[in-house]
Amino acid sequence: MTPGVSGQGERLAVFVDVQNVYYTVREAYGRHFDYNAFWARFAAAREVVVANAYAVERGDPRQRHFQGILRAIGFNVKLKPFIQRRDGSAKGDWDVGITLDAMEAAPGVDRVVLVSGDGDFDLLASRLRERFKVRVTVVGVAALTADSLVRAADEFVPIEGALLL
Repeated sequence: MTPGVSGQGERLAVFVDVQNVYYTVREAYGRHFDYNAFWARFAAAREVVVANAYAVERGDPRQRHFQGILRAIGFNVKLKPFIQRRDGSAKGDWDVGITLDAMEAAPGVDRVVLVSGDGDFDLLASRLRERFKVRVTVVGVAALTADSLVRAADEFVPIEGALLL
């Protein structure tokens, strides 16, 4: 069986940490993640119950165009306002939102695909597997994905090759 491909009719929930994917793919490859290739690979022959892409809203026209592309592919785009702190740092991660949505979706799916390398999600992956008996696939840049997250998943699919633009 090819990683990321499985039986027909599998009910699938997809959660994409857009910021994490953007920065890790850029750092590792100087390229972009191919959301169309991802969708073709993971959604084929499956029933996509939920597909959320989580991003930070900066009001940038290019970013809005990108969000439109994600919606056209089939993603529900969830936005959080970008917050610039006085010290120059920024806030806008979706860890809690992704976790809540994944826990809510888990009873109605066979597999959760989490596109992120963030080690904060290792507990989520473990809990989804233990409590809901769903398979968890993590998709991330191999060199920049937390080992704890890879270990917590049933399957790790590296972002490389056909998943890059």
